[in-house]
Amino acid sequence: MGAFWKNKRVLVTGGAGFIGSHVVEKLVAAEARVTVPIRTKESQTTYLQAVREKIDIRIADLMHIDKCQEVVEGQDIVMNLAARIGGIEYNIRHPGSIFRDNMQVFMNVLEAARLCEVERVLVTSSACVYPRFCTIPTPETEGMVDRPEPTNEGYGWAKRMEEFLAQAYGQEYGMPLAIARPYNAYGPRDNFDPGSSHVIPALIKRIYDGEDPLTVWGDGSQSRSFLYVDDAARGLLEVAEKYAANDAVNLGAEEEISIRDLVALLVQLSGKQIHVQFDSSKPAGQPRRKCDTRKAIEKVGFTPQVTLTQGLTQTVAWYRTEFLS
Repeated sequence: MGAFWKNKRVLVTGGAGFIGSHVVEKLVAAEARVTVPIRTKESQTTYLQAVREKIDIRIADLMHIDKCQEVVEGQDIVMNLAARIGGIEYNIRHPGSIFRDNMQVFMNVLEAARLCEVERVLVTSSACVYPRFCTIPTPETEGMVDRPEPTNEGYGWAKRMEEFLAQAYGQEYGMPLAIARPYNAYGPRDNFDPGSSHVIPALIKRIYDGEDPLTVWGDGSQSRSFLYVDDAARGLLEVAEKYAANDAVNLGAEEEISIRDLVALLVQLSGKQIHVQFDSSKPAGQPRRKCDTRKAIEKVGFTPQVTLTQGLTQTVAWYRTEFLS
């Protein structure tokens, strides 16, 4: 990261969370002046302990526009990473509230950024905007084609509408905005809550909880393109710095792996002998996901540095230290 961030006043919504805390650490290393809003005094800030003395943590419920304005005032850059997310089952059960909560926070943050005349805004979208039967690898041009994948439709529509609103604000008010579409992120500090976790943390927890047989939804043929959290955080910063053009950019790896092979790799890394069975009667999500990385390379020079095997090894090691030691 270059000198762009030095002494910049940067607000990171969602900065106490999984990807956000990694973004905050990188900003601190780049000598930015970072503010992180949290909803209440009781909100968890564990992942910020390494930089706690170098950042400003402020209480602000972003569901309320007045609180958004209070924390956005005086900032140079706003990076919106605040999101309500979950795995397939969670998305299926909560499409309305996921859409509502993501849109409410985003609209408040964007309007506050406009009113406070910030220098630029990062919009963190998602590969969940893409339709079920998209081109593989998937180019950014398909972000508004058809409907989002049905098993994450509430979240997918929210992210599509965030992109639309950002582009509309850019057109109407001349606001410089950057739009990043990260693919499935994973790594240390991920959400391991079985009620809302994504596939990698869910599988890691179940393997170490001793489930045998390990039952996995779908037939195992569905595939994903995973992005290690350190690469995801770096990519978000590079898009924000280099491409505030109100034009979406995929952030992902070229690696594609089937869920069947992912499960086998995680079991291998655990050193356990586990019988795996697949339940094709359960929803499995999008049949294939693979990132078209050409635009990220061309516009911001972003390429992942951590392979899937390396990233999973580090994630498993972190999980064992945090939860099993």
